[in-house]
Amino acid sequence: MAQGIPDPVQTPDGPAYEGRLLVRPDEEVVDQGAGFDLRTLLDRRAVFSIIGIGVGATALAACTSTASTGSGSTSTATSSASPSASATAASGALPSAEIPDETAGPYPGDGSNGPDVLDESGIVRSDIRSSLGTSSPVDGVPLTFTFTITDMANGDAPFAGVAVYAWHCDAQGRYSLYSSGVEDETWLRGVQVADANGQVTFTSIVPGCYSGRWTHIHFEVYPAVGDISDAGNAIATSQMAFPESMLTTVYQGSAYDGSTRNLSQITLASDNVFGDDSGVLQLPAVTGDATSGYTAALTVRVDTTTTPSAGATPGGGGGPR
Repeated sequence: MAQGIPDPVQTPDGPAYEGRLLVRPDEEVVDQGAGFDLRTLLDRRAVFSIIGIGVGATALAACTSTASTGSGSTSTATSSASPSASATAASGALPSAEIPDETAGPYPGDGSNGPDVLDESGIVRSDIRSSLGTSSPVDGVPLTFTFTITDMANGDAPFAGVAVYAWHCDAQGRYSLYSSGVEDETWLRGVQVADANGQVTFTSIVPGCYSGRWTHIHFEVYPAVGDISDAGNAIATSQMAFPESMLTTVYQGSAYDGSTRNLSQITLASDNVFGDDSGVLQLPAVTGDATSGYTAALTVRVDTTTTPSAGATPGGGGGPR
């Protein structure tokens, strides 16, 4: 390690320095590139204030949720900072910036570090609750989530035809293909092609919370379904977060043993992925309850004129637990 620079901290998603995952995990902090250096020196809140986007303290403090009394159900759970995903869903407004580039993490299953589910027959599917070729869904609170992809290079027109690969852990925090005992499973992974409105929808479950990370869903955006055979073709790699009010209710269920404890040890602000701005561009609009299930909607702005800076995949492992 370069003189005077502390060693990176090992996290479940790879090595991190000052709360940021290394873009090049096998190289020193000083060799991570200009983009990493800038984002280390100035967090996204400071950058926004400098260029006048206006994500201020008041807006960040406006993250709200409305729960119905006595039932534990959530009528809305949204982030109202900047134009948020909730505002987009309600009025057609757009988020203030491109979806942040984030690491694909150590468990992508896209061929970048070994396992490759994207070459498997049947991976283009909307219901991802079971392994490919089976009909036994994993346990958990039902979740339907929709991404609306817009093409920033073309006036934020709906990005019809792009392919979105989404994956996440199960209620126990395990990743199929990687975690001990489920290496041969392919559940909670799937691809959808955006329709004329730029939308893709997946049927899944609410992910569990494992130690060291806020609850999240990974996704990659590819130019077309024919491009998913090579992870290097992704034009965006990011993660979707979830509002705390929803998670605290979901994690009361027996399927999510351990998630309440893990969630209590982290916040959106301290998470090494969402901590730059508390996930303001990555929090969806959410409706529903823990009995009937939840629906989440997130607008994802993709700028093809910029070079993706994320997606670097640290070495795999046996899972977060």
